[in-house]
Amino acid sequence: MINQTKALKLVHIYLTICDRFEKDLKYTCERFSNNDKPDLTDEEIMTIYLFAIEEEQQFTVKQIHKFAGDYLRLWFPNLGSYSAFSNRLNRLSESFKHLAANLISEHYPQECYSDQSLLDSMPILLVLESVLEKLPKTYR
Repeated sequence: MINQTKALKLVHIYLTICDRFEKDLKYTCERFSNNDKPDLTDEEIMTIYLFAIEEEQQFTVKQIHKFAGDYLRLWFPNLGSYSAFSNRLNRLSESFKHLAANLISEHYPQECYSDQSLLDSMPILLVLESVLEKLPKTYR
């Protein structure tokens, strides 16, 4: 069981994904088979994945599935096996890609330029200089 604050975040993530799914994500993972209405929906799988990464810092699929089985079973009773979860998650890779692109494009500051990038290597140089200063002069 999870506390109320985390439960509200879980619901918020789920509603956001459902909204995005209805708009355009459903076309990135459409199924053309007899099994086009699974018990555990694509929205639920994406919610479990994103919630476990954001709130619980679980970064492997195995850790995420174990966390969901241990703590989110009441929220997602049709979770199923690890292999089924992993396969379904892999099929949603294009949906995650589109979701990330949409969220980034909607939430970056207005003063940012999407066609320009800047790479700053100065912190690396400062670290090297500070390390070199500590060495005796014979080793520099």
